[in-house]
Amino acid sequence: MSRIQVDRASPTDRAFLAMGTGDGPVQFGVLLLLGPARGLDLARVRQLIGERLPAVPRLRRRLVPAPWGGGGPIWVDDPGFDVRRHVRPAVCAPPGDRQAVFDTALSLVSARLPREAPPWSATFLTGLTGGEAALVVVLDHVLADGVGGLAVLARLVDGAPAVAAPFPRPSPDAPALRREALAGRLRSVCRIGPAVRALFASTGAAGGLHPPRATACSLLGPAGPRRRLAVVRAELAPLRAAAHRHGASVNDAVLVAVAGALHRLLLTRHEDVRAFAVAVPVSGRAAADASHLGNAVSPLLLTVPATGDVAGRLALVAARVRASKAAATGPPPIAVVGALFRLSATLGLYRWYLDHQHRMHTLVSHVRGPAGPVTFGGVPVVEAVPLSVGASGNLSVVFEVLSYAGSLVVSVLADAARCPDLDALADGLAAQLALVCRESR
Repeated sequence: MSRIQVDRASPTDRAFLAMGTGDGPVQFGVLLLLGPARGLDLARVRQLIGERLPAVPRLRRRLVPAPWGGGGPIWVDDPGFDVRRHVRPAVCAPPGDRQAVFDTALSLVSARLPREAPPWSATFLTGLTGGEAALVVVLDHVLADGVGGLAVLARLVDGAPAVAAPFPRPSPDAPALRREALAGRLRSVCRIGPAVRALFASTGAAGGLHPPRATACSLLGPAGPRRRLAVVRAELAPLRAAAHRHGASVNDAVLVAVAGALHRLLLTRHEDVRAFAVAVPVSGRAAADASHLGNAVSPLLLTVPATGDVAGRLALVAARVRASKAAATGPPPIAVVGALFRLSATLGLYRWYLDHQHRMHTLVSHVRGPAGPVTFGGVPVVEAVPLSVGASGNLSVVFEVLSYAGSLVVSVLADAARCPDLDALADGLAAQLALVCRESR
């Protein structure tokens, strides 16, 4: 008899699980804007996704507690899985234009996914102008990080190889889980030294225990329940070329543009902030396998200048990223301290900290999507827009960045009450991205 493999939630997964037990969910997703979708209906969407699910085992698994002595939660096949429960229809809010699609998608990613079932959804959105349609895929962060989410997406669009897998598979029994958990505890004891060093390194990359206080400004303050979304686009090739001329990456260029846009926004509010503390999630892996998902991200805290010569700012940010990024690719502090963090999150202490922190002004998350265009059900994916909600604390605006098929899309997610000038910020970011391309030549 073959040994049943244990799919156990990692310490980072469990940290995100604890974060999502508060007032709001911690979820992310992507809005796939499709071309005219003649012949593509809900039944066909369910059929396509259902046929492709075996390639992503966790999409048919739910997270359950292990028996006493059996360690942390495990992912087990859901014998009652029904694709119809996860792939649903929705009609875009009127008038069905781009902003209405964005607002509808944001409401979908903000709706808490049930934890008693595999925590994901895919909504087939109709009612768009021009006969177009959209697919909004949402994942609970406990299931995967951004890199893992892209691995899921790659298996759901057309062209992915078919995979056959028995389902449902039997769950590991209690004795097997206890043996596996004991072995894990013994390995942890042997790794105490490296774990302590990793904690110091990752804490340092995240700004240390006592980082410089982020300059006080209107970007920080009590957040309300409503979020708004604005989308900024840029061509990827000229931005990449501009960054590479100064030894920088596309992400470095985006950071420079974001800081410049925030500086100009605050000037209109009669505030003068010339450098911003920006948190950047760093993945501990270059790519993810859809059959082995989970979270492997650590925070990197950077001071990004907002004024001065663009070329000089690019070079400075690139140097700061190179100096600190290696330390941020290990396990994040929330995973290393494990049970202590989960307790603080469950008690609401972590959310209290986020609501009162002065470590950062904003967060910029960037993942690379497919380099070329993809299709779903034979319909071209015209644009891919990243989405996320949760754990933003007192940050009034955050940025989600996704590159796809030669384009860079920046989702600017803002508190509706604290950032009424979101459109001005989006226009300013578009101008700053163009400025980076133009003035760094």
